[in-house]
Amino acid sequence: MGSYIPSTKSERAQMLETIGMQSFDDLYADIPGQLRIRKPLNLPAGRPELEVSRKIASIAEKNTRFSHIFRGAGSYHHYIPAIVRQVTAKEEFVTAYTPYQAEISQGILQSIFEYQTMICELTGMDVSNASVYDGATAAAEAVAMCRDRKRKTVVVSGAVDPNILSVVRTYCFGSGAPLLVLPEKDGHTDLDAWNAMDFRDPACLLIQSPNYYGLIEDGAAIAKAVHAAGAKLIVSCNPISLALLATPAEYGADIAVGEGQPLGLPMGFGGPYLGFMTATKELMRKLPGRIVGQTVDADGRRAFVLTLQAREQHIRREKASSNICSNEALCAMTAAVYLSAMGSTGLKRAAESCMTNAHYLLSELESLGFTRKYADEFFHEFVTVCPCDAAQLAANLAKRGYLSGLPLSEREILWCATEMNSADEIRGLRDAIKEVLA
Repeated sequence: MGSYIPSTKSERAQMLETIGMQSFDDLYADIPGQLRIRKPLNLPAGRPELEVSRKIASIAEKNTRFSHIFRGAGSYHHYIPAIVRQVTAKEEFVTAYTPYQAEISQGILQSIFEYQTMICELTGMDVSNASVYDGATAAAEAVAMCRDRKRKTVVVSGAVDPNILSVVRTYCFGSGAPLLVLPEKDGHTDLDAWNAMDFRDPACLLIQSPNYYGLIEDGAAIAKAVHAAGAKLIVSCNPISLALLATPAEYGADIAVGEGQPLGLPMGFGGPYLGFMTATKELMRKLPGRIVGQTVDADGRRAFVLTLQAREQHIRREKASSNICSNEALCAMTAAVYLSAMGSTGLKRAAESCMTNAHYLLSELESLGFTRKYADEFFHEFVTVCPCDAAQLAANLAKRGYLSGLPLSEREILWCATEMNSADEIRGLRDAIKEVLA
């Protein structure tokens, strides 16, 4: 950090003397000698700052950075207002960590409270926690919230992102929970399969809307069927889409989760991201992590407190339903600043641009012989059947500076468009594909 000053040699010697040690080796006396490194690490010698900067720059140049991005599948290329980085890069925010003496850290608590409030407004749900590690973790933690002694079976829609399913599967394996994957039909969650499934104790159904194939699920019909079976409905959703589509609360979801990366976080080679979690009031005490609340102090002034924190996450880990003890505070604050900068009008315009650009992209692809695999309504992602090998098309477009959609099979590609993809850029992609096909 800019103000960080390392300790001097004399200061380190004084600290050792204070705790009764002669050297740093004394600190590791309990570690067997054969496990301790007795020689210097194989690291290059120190270099001047300019030389190191040039070396790092040369290494970074090995990365491929695309100027034209038409891929989503869980990580999305959105415009981030300059003020977002300007605010969150302040040193007092970057260095902040989980407040162990919470009420002293009023700034951190307020930033979390504002984030929670905005996420609740976005999803329509009653309560939000202070965020978890990523969207997949949020989905897996939501599944754990729904299980109890009588209801143990976890059901996940086959139209959910495979990466989310993988994390949920890992959680279920660790806790010994039965996991069933509900088949998808024509790109949607198959309700007929749900009604035909032979189980007595479904704990929950996890769906995604828009789902992995970009299609918008019939949330109301799914909620009705799930609740009729006595189970809970978990919806993983794209936060940008909620500016246009019905919220999970409007069609009866019990828990709404998702990946917060579209809310002001760059794609960043896969992280760090944040997972948002919201629930109905009835499930509030089962939310993992922390919930910050607003109150007044002894003088009647606005103040913030750590309202809920499941202590068994720390001291009774073997009995806990969740072992998440921290939160993505800086990423959550980034989302809050982004939402504040965009406002409801800006967020809606961004969502409308995503949808408009995606439909225009589809029309240009169809003019080249691509066909849609699924005919139903979509937000900003869709699957096409290609007139050529999908992987080869993606490789050839990459050589021209275009990150194409994600190849799903030999002939299928999952495309994505956001507000960042202008009409000119989409036509540029069309012309590039023409070259490849020729």
